[in-house]
Amino acid sequence: MQGGDRGLVLLVPVLWGLNFPATALLLTHYPPILAATLRFVLLAIPAMLFVPFPQVPLRWLIGGAMGVGVMQFAFLYLGMAAGMPAGLASLVLQASAPFTILLAAGFLGERLTPLRLAGIGLAVLGLAIIGATRAQSAALLPVLLTLMGAFGWAIGNICSRLAMPPKPLHMTMWMSIVPPIPLFALSLMMEGPQIVPALSGAFTAGAMPANLGLLYVVVFASFIGYGIWNTLISRYPASEVAPWSMLVPIVGVASSWALLGERPHPVELMAGALVIGGVILASRAAVRS
Repeated sequence: MQGGDRGLVLLVPVLWGLNFPATALLLTHYPPILAATLRFVLLAIPAMLFVPFPQVPLRWLIGGAMGVGVMQFAFLYLGMAAGMPAGLASLVLQASAPFTILLAAGFLGERLTPLRLAGIGLAVLGLAIIGATRAQSAALLPVLLTLMGAFGWAIGNICSRLAMPPKPLHMTMWMSIVPPIPLFALSLMMEGPQIVPALSGAFTAGAMPANLGLLYVVVFASFIGYGIWNTLISRYPASEVAPWSMLVPIVGVASSWALLGERPHPVELMAGALVIGGVILASRAAVRS
């Protein structure tokens, strides 16, 4: 990787890691499903205006949008609103990698080698430890919701793989057009009485931290982060770029500690290291096979 691109590939996990404390700020004013709706509305408008429609089958575009856009963010935001610390959420969301490998084996016929299975097992062990630690404090539900978000991300990964987009960034942007309607319908059903007060108070001083969080999520984590990532993926082998995403939880935990005062439990840090180690092992096994 060339010198300038090394700086860019290091910038992406920083942008994505800071996304978690920014999301925590976003949820201080907006209810979770409405927050996800606003995120995708602000992404969908420029996508429709400025980005050409991707040359992919419509079913995989919709499937990817429902997995990544609706499932991942609805469950992630619900989990964080239910008490999932931002830093821990960045760790548990890494479960998307073993979920993706298992779904790829089932639906794409990709081979499950012993090394891949070992990596998946290590990641699952780490997640089980996190779940057991949280269950002792009656906080298992946020972990389960975040895991469902990771599963939605994995579904989106499989749909994106099946779509085989010639221009991945175009598909990424157009995937933001599908979620607003189902997300807003869910918000109406689950958060109806909270919607009007949240929107009517959107420009008050008390909502400013949440609006800054929303701005960060849309501009820096989404537009800039995914723009750089997809550009690098188009220039270099995926196996050279993908491992850098393992830095996201490190930034997520550290920034949540520094900005939000979320002091991680040592057992959770140990379990998080197992999750990341398992993901790296499974990913390297996938590259070699």
